[in-house]
Order: sequence, then C-alpha cells, then structure tokens
Amino acid sequence: MSVDTSRLALEWQVWLVENLAMGVTREEACLALASAGVSEEVAREEVARVEAHPFFQACQRVGRRYGWLESVMDTYSTLHRQSGGHLALERRHELSAEEFFTRYYFGHRPVVLTGRMKDWPALGRWSLSYLAERVGDVEVEVMTRRESNPDHAPEPDKHRETMRFRDYVHRVATGGETNDYYMVPRNENWQREGFEPLREDVRAPQGIIDDSLRPDMMTLLLGPAGTVTPLHHDNMNVLLAQVLGRKHVKLIPSFQRHLMYPRYGTFSHVDAERPDVERHPLYAEAHVVEAVLEPGELVFIPVGWWHWVRALDVSASVTFHHFQVPQGNTYLPTPL
Repeated sequence: MSVDTSRLALEWQVWLVENLAMGVTREEACLALASAGVSEEVAREEVARVEAHPFFQACQRVGRRYGWLESVMDTYSTLHRQSGGHLALERRHELSAEEFFTRYYFGHRPVVLTGRMKDWPALGRWSLSYLAERVGDVEVEVMTRRESNPDHAPEPDKHRETMRFRDYVHRVATGGETNDYYMVPRNENWQREGFEPLREDVRAPQGIIDDSLRPDMMTLLLGPAGTVTPLHHDNMNVLLAQVLGRKHVKLIPSFQRHLMYPRYGTFSHVDAERPDVERHPLYAEAHVVEAVLEPGELVFIPVGWWHWVRALDVSASVTFHHFQVPQGNTYLPTPL
C-alpha cells in the first residue's frame, strides 16, 4: 500500500480527484484550492500528483462515461421542453385505461386523473370522526417528532411511535397546522388487522390498478395540514388518490437527476418549497410542474420522478403501486 504524501486534507484530495475527473481544468482546480487557503505551489503540485496517478486514469474514463450519460439526460430535457411538458402538469377527465398506459405509464409522464373515483364510498364517508369510529381501537404506527429533525424522512426508524388510531386522529383534529406527526407508507398501517372497514371504502381505478386490492398493494397517508414530504423519488410507479383534504404537489422529471443534488440515494438537498439558488444553482434549470389535488383526484407519479408534497388541509390519501401491466411492474434499483 502506498504512503499518502499529499499536503492536502483528505476531503480536498477527494474533491480534487472528483472534479478533475469530471472535467474541471487545472487552472480552475488551482483557483478553488487557492480560495481555500492553499498556496499556488502546493495547488499545482497536488494537481500534477493526481494527474500522474494510474487510479486517476480510471476515474477519468468513468467521468467521461458519466458525462455522456448526463448529455443524454440533457437531450431528454430538451425534448421534454420542446413538447411543452415543462409548462404544466396534465389533467385528464375520465381517461381510458388504454390511453393512460399508452401515453402516461409507458410514456413515463405524470398526469392528474379526475372522474376516476366516483365509485369510492370513501369520498362520501371519510372524515376524522368516521375514521375514529370505524377503526379507532386499532394500534397503529406514526412518524412523530419530525419538526426536530430535518432528516426525518431518510431516517424513519428514529421517528416511529405506536398509539391507538383514535388517539392519533384526535391529535390530527386538534393540533393545528404542523409537520410534527404524519402517518406515511413506511408505517404500513393499511395492512393491519382491523383496518378492513376502511379498505372496504376503496375501489381500484378500473383497468389501471390490480382489482384484487390486497392490503399490501396499497398504503395510507393521514395527517394534519402542514405535513410535508420532502423532495425525493420512488423506485416504482405510484398512483396517489386524494380522499380527504387537498395536497399541493410538485414533480420533476427522472432524467433531471443531475439537477437535484441527491442525497441518501432517493432524497434531494433542495427544499422545493423555498429553493436556495445560491447553494443549488442547477435546480433552477429543472422542469417543475405542480398542481393542487382536490378530493376525488389522483396523480400518477412515474418511477424515478422527483416529487414534493404539502398537505393544505387535514388530509387522507391512498396510494397504489400494482398496475395492470402484463409484463409486470417496473422498479428502479435504489441508487447508492
């Protein structure tokens, strides 16, 4: 094993290798090091040292492949803009299943569907009092203490808390607008014994979702106004049905990942509600489309598409992820 003779701190060594491999020039790298207090002599010495290392030659090849893939993604972005897909989130009323799959599922395009939940008993029944009356004694899991941890979403195990469903509903009803507690898909409450009365109030969108509707094919989201799902992407196609209250959603194409400042694999450093363009300048190039979902509306979120969601009212949503696709559903490996 070779001895590290670099005069740079480890984090600057990593920075230098990565940036040179991605195409930053020697002059640009030296200027960046100088701005961090490194002398010009040491900066040039370290750049030469990196460029001479055989491992760096491999890094350059990887960097060139990455750059080519990024250029392909930029081409998709150009085509997306030329098509007008960056202007608005499409809304379609009583869309046929055939057109849904042809244009949106296989076309990898999001869409808001209206008129597709008219047969749901939940639309006329669900209220907080109804939910508590029907399944109030069931023990559920909730994500709590979210306000104290900005990384609550990628660190779910720190926030799990068990309580009676009735007690959680009371908290939602009386706690006002907050992001401190939320029942999310990772809680998997929909599958619990005792939730049958609520599952019976839900219908599969005909021709789109597997109509067997096993409990493990759906999830329930329930929380007060003010709950926020931070910018992230899912590793599968998702159809979110809004039953109670309204939600504000923002979506960004999967092929703009290099503009999203990813972290924890599927999350973003960007606050989509208040983007910091100085810290995250590339995000300004993203094609953000948005909509407010009303009760009775569904939004299709294609696999890999980035999305951010804020509840504007006390909100209940049901998500589906088992589509009627002969070849089987599409999944995206979790990125490192």
